Amino acid sequence: MSKPYFEAFSHRQPPHFAPMSAPRRWVWHFLAGATVAAGAAYLQWRWTVSLNPDALVFSVCVALAETLFFVGTLLFYFDIWDESDTVSPPPTNAKVALGSPASVTTVDVFVTTYDEPIKVVRPTLLAAAEVKVPDGVRVRVCLLDDGDRSEMALEAEGRGISYFARQTNTGFKAGNLRHALLRTSGDFVVICDADTRLLPTFLQNTLGYFADPKVAWVQTPHWFYDLPPGKTWQSWMADNAPRWAWAPAGMTAYFGRQIAWLATWITGRTTVGADPFLSDPSVFFDVIQRRRNRNGASFCCGAASIHRREAVFDAALRDKAQMVRAQAAQSRLSWTDCLAAPPLQPYRFHVSEDLYTSILLHADQETGWRSVYHPQVEARMLSPWSMAAWAAQRLKYAGGTFDIAVWDNPVFRRGLSWRQKLHYGATLWSYFSALWAPVLLLAPVVSLFTGLAPVTAYSMEFFQRFLPVVVLGELAMVAACKGHSIGAGRVLSVVALPLQWRALYCVMRRQKPQFAPTPKLPGVNETSSLWLVWPHLVLLAIMIAAASWGIWHTLLQSPGYSNALLWVNMFWLVVNLRLVARALHMARWRPPSQPEGQRPVLFKSKQLEVSHGV
Repeated sequence: MSKPYFEAFSHRQPPHFAPMSAPRRWVWHFLAGATVAAGAAYLQWRWTVSLNPDALVFSVCVALAETLFFVGTLLFYFDIWDESDTVSPPPTNAKVALGSPASVTTVDVFVTTYDEPIKVVRPTLLAAAEVKVPDGVRVRVCLLDDGDRSEMALEAEGRGISYFARQTNTGFKAGNLRHALLRTSGDFVVICDADTRLLPTFLQNTLGYFADPKVAWVQTPHWFYDLPPGKTWQSWMADNAPRWAWAPAGMTAYFGRQIAWLATWITGRTTVGADPFLSDPSVFFDVIQRRRNRNGASFCCGAASIHRREAVFDAALRDKAQMVRAQAAQSRLSWTDCLAAPPLQPYRFHVSEDLYTSILLHADQETGWRSVYHPQVEARMLSPWSMAAWAAQRLKYAGGTFDIAVWDNPVFRRGLSWRQKLHYGATLWSYFSALWAPVLLLAPVVSLFTGLAPVTAYSMEFFQRFLPVVVLGELAMVAACKGHSIGAGRVLSVVALPLQWRALYCVMRRQKPQFAPTPKLPGVNETSSLWLVWPHLVLLAIMIAAASWGIWHTLLQSPGYSNALLWVNMFWLVVNLRLVARALHMARWRPPSQPEGQRPVLFKSKQLEVSHGV
């Protein structure tokens, strides 16, 4: 049997995420303040002076989209304003450090799986068995197989691991966790997906936080150790450029270097094929999650987290009591019938069970449960290696977030502090920006097709007010993100738009769209990803047509067209075109180690549901 592809990356070591330095913090705060001031001044001028009366509807729509993005910027700046890591005492003595009344503290490590093959699950089990255990702690590894497969049962038995399987898949991952929680008794529970390989230091570096009896869970960063490294543009050109028998070798090499330089300048990337799906989560974990910790608002992301059992069940009992009261008030059922109706849900039965449960625990003022974000990597995971896998992941994220936002919005939930509400609001606002992002994406297209501008004129005053906002905003992001790439999020916000619209449409109609779990192995046929990017292809065609139309009518000096209108809108059209075109690169990418015609077939996918309360 051939080794799985990810074994080639096992030698990689996790990054160390250093805290933000004092000088960088000062620069970030200064630039953020300057950006907000410049943005507010621009919008005041935009609404009072620059609306184009000849295209009032178009002009107002663009100004409104700019305003909504400015609101998102304010929320995001609050979200990432400052770092404040929680200090963790090392759990050298479990009885003292963890406040446990017993002589031994017990930890259950849950490895959840449904249809992942053994070659994915086995390294996870091996890694769990190699975790260093602090004194006074006993660890039990459990394999939670929602696929109820005999080969998984044999694997667990051969390794002395507890095995749990169900006859039904009610609640999906949350139901799988519930099934195991009711059959185990560990003081703490570590949650691992099928591909979550814990590092040996996981318990040593996370258990100490629970010395505070109010800490409900600790989340650690996700680190995808298998991100493809890609090739330099020159190497890629050498492998893919046509061979011309008549051309001298020196000339071919020269032109290859020039084309490679041009490709680097156009794309801003020195390699091709590296992290093709922009899966590196460093900005989310080291910038967003880490800084939300200062207000106790870092939410659980499922895998690579550890939970206090008492907190999980306490929140579940309170949540069930609320559901029972609501059912009894809305129906004629007796309290006994209502109590039997909703099952106890230690993790809410939802496609985003981790986010939903985080909200419930954060909102529990009576017990005062709080979360801790541990800033260093303590586990390694697999990234999506196909467009279908990436789409399944993004669709799940969007569907779960929209469902919570529409039907149980944390901004209006009692118990959360105003700071926590702003943090959750920033997350939800970023997803709802899919509603107004198309306005700015298509504004240059409208201008080039019609000759109408969203401002009265592209005058010097416009540039004096607009350019400082753009420049200061870019510099602020560079300072805030500590060297992490800031372009990936911008690309993903555009490429994922069709998936977000689909998820929001289904949630608003209370439908149950089908969300497959993220596949953990490569293996998509050459043409199977094209259906995922047809909206991008259509949009690219429209953009190219708009550019051609605008150039032609500017040359003809048609009414409304001018050189200023052409150049300004062509600039933004090219910027937007680059963002949209990235979807084609993602769809065309293939694992370099998989020869043509020999790519493995994806294993079956379990269908997940997302709907109100599910």
